[in-house]
Amino acid sequence: MAIIKTSSLTKYYGKIRGIQDLDLEVDEGEIFGFLGPNGAGKTTTIRLLLDLIRPTRGQAEVFGLDTHRNSLEIRRCLGYVPGDVVLYDGMTGGEFLALMGSFHQGHDGRRLKELQEQLELDLSRQTRAYSKGMKQKLAIIQAFMNDPKLLVLDEPTLGLDPLMQHRFYDLLLEEKARGKTVFLSSHIIPEVERVCDRVGIVRDGRLVSIERVADLKYKKVRRMELILSRELSQEELKFEGMEILSIKGKQVELKVSGNIPRLLKQLCQLPIEDMSFPEATLEDTFMEFYEEEPK
Repeated sequence: MAIIKTSSLTKYYGKIRGIQDLDLEVDEGEIFGFLGPNGAGKTTTIRLLLDLIRPTRGQAEVFGLDTHRNSLEIRRCLGYVPGDVVLYDGMTGGEFLALMGSFHQGHDGRRLKELQEQLELDLSRQTRAYSKGMKQKLAIIQAFMNDPKLLVLDEPTLGLDPLMQHRFYDLLLEEKARGKTVFLSSHIIPEVERVCDRVGIVRDGRLVSIERVADLKYKKVRRMELILSRELSQEELKFEGMEILSIKGKQVELKVSGNIPRLLKQLCQLPIEDMSFPEATLEDTFMEFYEEEPK
């Protein structure tokens, strides 16, 4: 079942493109990463889903409901962490959460207490005295505390220290295990690789690819450095699945992808004295989508 579905969703701010012709489905119970650099259209998409802004054309549904006609009904069932956390001055953290909780019914505060302890946040302090990281923790608690069916998270780990980031990832995986759906907007690639089932890659306001993270790992691009016993020409180094990045005498740098065992068999034909083959990262593969020309 699709929890989020968009069709030709487009938003322009005057002549400035926000997002264009977005066709997207997010399945129930998955953590879906929405990946792209700042300005790619991630926050615009989230604001459209939440009916905070209206599309230029196209439509979006959440829980099978139109995001404009049924916006209040949808918001009762989701938790949201905005990209820019702004809090009310003059309130303590506890008072802020009490206000947010008053918009929901049927929760006894037990989840709030668990989240407070997990994220180690002092709710007795005034929010104006909170650091960036503390404000982010408070925003996370308010999004999770009412047991929403869907979590919409816009760069949720900004301001968190590494320890709290890891606790947050554990929290996401706990929610997934409970059958919740997560829409995670991020430009932090290791974050997406750690927790997401699928990822949508957005570039210049357009969705350029949707991939399963497990499948995307097999498409990883890796760099290899060779030290040869003698110099070779470019023609002698040409193999399917390898691109020559540089040749400096007997030192050769390659970019490799595809079937690694087959490539290694081909490399055995070369006069190799030494080689370096670092672990691939999803980031290298992700950048391929940004180096290619848009179709």
